[in-house]
Amino acid sequence: MPKKAKEMSALEVGRLKTPGTHAVGGVAGLLLQVVPTGARSWILRTKVGEKRREIGLGAFPDVTLAQAREKAREARQAIAEGRDPVAEKAAARSALIAARGLETTFDEAARKFIASKSSEWRNPKHAAQWQATLQKYASPFIGSLQVRDVSLGHITKILEPIWTTKTETASRLRGRIESVLDWATVHGYREGENPARWKGHLDKILAKPGNVKKVKHHSALPFREVGTFIADLRKRKGNAARALEVLILTACRSNEVRGATWSEVDLQNKLWTIPDTRMKAKKEHRIPLSDRVIEILKALPRVVGNDLVFPAPRGGVLSDMTLGAVLKRMGRADVTAHGFRSTFRDWAGETTAYPQEVLEHALAHQLKDKAEAAYARGTLFNKRRGLMNDWATYCGTVGAPRGENASPSDLQA
Repeated sequence: MPKKAKEMSALEVGRLKTPGTHAVGGVAGLLLQVVPTGARSWILRTKVGEKRREIGLGAFPDVTLAQAREKAREARQAIAEGRDPVAEKAAARSALIAARGLETTFDEAARKFIASKSSEWRNPKHAAQWQATLQKYASPFIGSLQVRDVSLGHITKILEPIWTTKTETASRLRGRIESVLDWATVHGYREGENPARWKGHLDKILAKPGNVKKVKHHSALPFREVGTFIADLRKRKGNAARALEVLILTACRSNEVRGATWSEVDLQNKLWTIPDTRMKAKKEHRIPLSDRVIEILKALPRVVGNDLVFPAPRGGVLSDMTLGAVLKRMGRADVTAHGFRSTFRDWAGETTAYPQEVLEHALAHQLKDKAEAAYARGTLFNKRRGLMNDWATYCGTVGAPRGENASPSDLQA
C-alpha cells in the first residue's frame, strides 16, 4: 500500500517553490506542480480504468488548497462511479463552443436574413426598408435578445401599441419578424413554433388587419378633369412633364415609366414591352402605344450612351419625387402620379364597355379568379390597343361632356 502523504497546511503549501511536484496530502494523488518559471498549479494523479491520468484542477493560488482538495475528491468520486472526469470536461467544453456557435441576437439574425434575401428583391430599397422597420419597432424590445428567447410576449409588446394606429405598418412588421425567426429556426438558432406567425396564433389575439386598417388610396384626379389637366401639362417643358403624360396615357406605375429604356420600345409597331424584372407582378407587360405616346417619344432627344427614355439631368433615372414635383408646380399637390391609374380605371369602368379582364390587363393586375385568368391568358392585346387609343383620345379632349357614353370601338370590344 503506498505511503500516505503528510497533510500540509495552507501556509506550508504557500512556501513550496522548488520546481517539481509536491504531494500535499488530504486526498491521495493531489499534487502541487511548480515549474521553473515559478508558476504553480494543482494536479490530481490517478488512474481511470487502466490509464494513468493527470487531471488539472486549476492554478494556485487562484484555486486554494481547500478548493483543490474538494475538486480532487469530486474527481475521485466520479471515477469510482465509472465516469471519466477528463472526458466529461472535454465534452462540456465542446458543448459550450457549439452552443456559442448557435448564439445570435435578433438584430444579428435580421442583418443576416436581409443580406441573404437582398439578391431576390428587385428594388434595392427593400433591404433598407426592412432594416429601418425592424430597427425602429422591434430592436428596442428584442434587438439584443438571443433570438432563441424571443417569445409571444415580446411580439405582442411590439405589435399591440401600433396595431390599430399604424395597422399596415404593424402587419408588415409582423411578417418581417416572422421571416427573421423562420430563418433563425432553419439555421438552428432557435427551436419550436414561430411566435410571430399569424394563422392559428396571433389572429386569436389581434384584430384582423382588414377590419381596423383605414384604407388610404392614392389621391386621384376625377376622370372628367383629365382633359383640362393634360392641356395644362402639355404647356410644361422638360422630361419630367413628358414622363408624367406618358404615365397617364399608358396607365403605368411611376417606376415603370421612369426606368423605361429605348430598347424596350418598338416605335414602328407601337409597342412597349416592360420585362418581368421591372414589373411588380414579375411578369412581362406589353403595352400598346397610342399615336400621342408615339408622338411624345419621337420628339424626345436621344442621349448618346444612355438608353433611358427619360434620363435625369445628370444621366441617371429620374427621382421618384420628380413627377410629384411637376404636379406641385401645376398647383395639383392634391393628386399623385400613381393616382392616375385610378383615374384611368374609373373612366374605363364608368364610360366604356370593355370587359373587366381587358381593364385589369391594361393595369398589369393579376386576375384573382383562376378560371378568368386562364381565359385571359392571351392578355387580350388587340382589345387593349383599342382601349388605350380611346383613352388617349379622351385625355386629349378638353371639357368632355358629363354624360359621355362608350365610343363605337368600346361597343365593338
